[in-house]
Order: sequence, then structure tokens, then C-alpha cells
Amino acid sequence: MSHVERKTILITGASSGLGEGMAREFAKQGRNLALCARRTERLEQLQDELTKAYPACKVSVKALDVNDHDAVFRVFKEFKAEFGELDRVIVNAGMGKGASLGTGYFYANVQTAQTNFVAALAQCEAALEIFREQNSGHLVTISSISALRGMPRAMTVYAATKAGLLALTEGIRADLIKSRSPIKTSCILPGYIRSEINEKVKNTPFMIDNATGCRLLVKAIEKEPVQSFVPTWPWAVIGFLMKRLPLKMVMKLG
Repeated sequence: MSHVERKTILITGASSGLGEGMAREFAKQGRNLALCARRTERLEQLQDELTKAYPACKVSVKALDVNDHDAVFRVFKEFKAEFGELDRVIVNAGMGKGASLGTGYFYANVQTAQTNFVAALAQCEAALEIFREQNSGHLVTISSISALRGMPRAMTVYAATKAGLLALTEGIRADLIKSRSPIKTSCILPGYIRSEINEKVKNTPFMIDNATGCRLLVKAIEKEPVQSFVPTWPWAVIGFLMKRLPLKMVMKLG
């Protein structure tokens, strides 16, 4: 547990998968939640479920397509006005469409690049504007174990965006250290957690279920690490090897 309790937590992409699972875990801990996603019907169902189960929690939901950058800034500010303060923002919204480059799927690859990197940049900018004004806050980015090396086929662009997000988060941290800011950053690198983004993927090694994955994600986030593999075993070891082995061998790990 971090030394500061982050009472109000904003999560993007909260209508399904890891975002929805993390919202459940934080609600169990009595946190206030600012939840946004494109699918408001699913968000409203989640809001009903959480407020019934945890009446002490304030849960607010808003529609947000993270590729509408003006909307990202507007919605974050609206949540800040509603709650008075945002203590933690989790940049979680993402997608995994794609195919080998040069095979006619540029439209899918560019959607993934825009959603996972450019839209993540907008979310980081919007969060940090609020945090700088407050002089406090915890920015969390959800990257991936795939950020550590280039990946083949459908994973090529996805892995590149997650590597970009890892570097972006470290750059933000460098900037905050230089200005002696109390704002914290964490980049989380999940291994294979079963969620909607990968539900059709078969034979994936070390896959864990969504509920377990989200419990471990929240546990890691609460420690406010600079960087964390989730779950630590086996991904910390695999991550160490991925960065050092020849690419041919890395491909066998996946």
C-alpha cells in the first residue's frame, strides 16, 4: 500500500476487460470512481452494480471515445469539478487490431496506433494538467509485456504502441523528477490476462483469468512502482530474458 491513499480514481476503457475489473477491485476498497468508456450502457450497469454493493463509494460515469482528444480534456475536467480532486488516473483504454505490415490492413494497424499511443498521450496530457494544478496525483499507464521487443503479425503495431507508452511514461517521470514534483508515475506491464481484447487467442502461455489479473494489477498499482510486471512470476523473469535473447528465441516465448 502506498503512503498516500488515492481516494478518487479515474479509469478509461472501464466498460470491459481490465478497466472494468480494476473498477470492481477499487470499489471493494471503498474508493470513489470516475469511469469512462465508449459503451455507456455497460458503464451504467457497472455503476448500478458497484453503488448497490458498496454504497459508501461514489461512482460517476461518462461517455468517452479517447480518440476524440478534445473530449478527453473536457471529460477529465468534468470529473475533476465533480469530485473536487482526482488522485489517480489510469490510462487503460486500448485495442489490439492489426496484421503483418504490407498485407492490406493499414486501416486496422493505424487504428491501434492512434488508440494506444496518440489517445494515450491525450489522456496523459489531460491528467497531468490536473495533477500539476493540484500539485499531487498518480498517473498510471497500462503498457504490456510485449513492449519489451518487436513482435510478429497482429502484435507488431500493438507492441510498438506499448513500447511507446513505456517510453512516454518514463519521459514524464524524468520531467517530474527534474522539476522536483510530488506527482508519481507508474507503468504497468501485464502479461497475458484473459479479457475481451484477447478472448479469441488460443494456446497462450501463462494466461490468467481476468478477475485474478485485475486483483494483481490493483495490488501492483497501490504500491505505486515506477514499473511493474503483473503477475511478477513468471513475467519479471521472462521480461529479463526478452530484452536480452536473440529475436528468434524471443518469438518462441510467445
